[in-house]
Amino acid sequence: MFNLPHQRKTLQTPHSGYHWDGSERRFFEGWYYRVTLPEHRQTFAFMYSIEDPIGSKLHSGGSAQILGPNDEYICRSFPDMKKFWAWRDSLGLGHWGQTNFPPPYQGGQEGDLLKPRYLQPEEFTRHIQQGYQGTAKFHQGSLHDPGTGNTARWQYEIQPIYGWGNSGQPQQSTAGFFSFLQIFEPGWQILMAHGLATGWIEWNGKRYEFTNAPAYAEKNWGGAFPQRWFWLNCNCFDDEPDLALTAGGGRRGILWWMESVAMIGIHHQGKFYEFVPWNSQVNWQIQPWGKWLMQAKNSLYEVELSGTTDLPGTPLRAPTLDGMQFVCRDTMQGNLTIELREKSKTILKASSSLCGLEIGGSPWDQPWLSQSD
Repeated sequence: MFNLPHQRKTLQTPHSGYHWDGSERRFFEGWYYRVTLPEHRQTFAFMYSIEDPIGSKLHSGGSAQILGPNDEYICRSFPDMKKFWAWRDSLGLGHWGQTNFPPPYQGGQEGDLLKPRYLQPEEFTRHIQQGYQGTAKFHQGSLHDPGTGNTARWQYEIQPIYGWGNSGQPQQSTAGFFSFLQIFEPGWQILMAHGLATGWIEWNGKRYEFTNAPAYAEKNWGGAFPQRWFWLNCNCFDDEPDLALTAGGGRRGILWWMESVAMIGIHHQGKFYEFVPWNSQVNWQIQPWGKWLMQAKNSLYEVELSGTTDLPGTPLRAPTLDGMQFVCRDTMQGNLTIELREKSKTILKASSSLCGLEIGGSPWDQPWLSQSD
């Protein structure tokens, strides 16, 4: 049923491949896959990261985190960098933990070790007891968190619908052309604003099977870390199956100064509406937790977003200068309303109760207002 997947070039975004250049400089790269199950009112978010891939550094290693049903959480570290692999020209990565390959693959001799790579799903299931692998069109893994006893297994195909840009046109860098430059770090790229996932996920023994469930993917990378950030994401709206939103902002260092930037991206019925600093005015009012408000306006369109939650959220680890730390908080069950207008005429109005909401970094002791930066 499953074959080695390759993403259609028309949907592959810039920055889909692995960014590490082999140097010893401080570096991280992170990937994010998500599947939302409307009939269960639940979401599974998978987060993978690599730090200092050169190895033998204080923070060298990888990790896998899952935010599951009711914002429950699994985390697993993968300290052995030699068991990580990633493609440089397209989206593809994986990390192996415990395996059961037969001799001569095991035996302690360096030459006998099986080189990590993409495996056919049946082979992965047979030999990888802890680990994951993901591409643009397929995602599979198995994790056990010894601290909580939580377990997860998953295997599903992905049909990409939207990358980052208008349908049928070359896809765009989320942070613009300058995201290719090292001075503008960390980089951020939405890999798939919207797709459809078919397969299954097991969470603590409960099996969820799904067909054409809303799916999403993004990534970030670099040697610098944002001071603080916020994020809203949803592609599962009430009565709007062909709608995807990603919005966010952060405060980061650029050479010798700090800047605060934010953006809103909307895919709807084949069209991409982009509100970014170089073409729009973007404002935000983000509470320390519970309320996310954004407004943006350019020469053609304007948009308003409101994200709210009464849930406490779940602390998640993120790469920092001091390694993986609990510096962000997420819920996948936020409430969202969006209104898009063209010349003051409403052309889209939608809502959801399955929105991803996040804050990260510090300080968050008071609201973050865009006008105050």
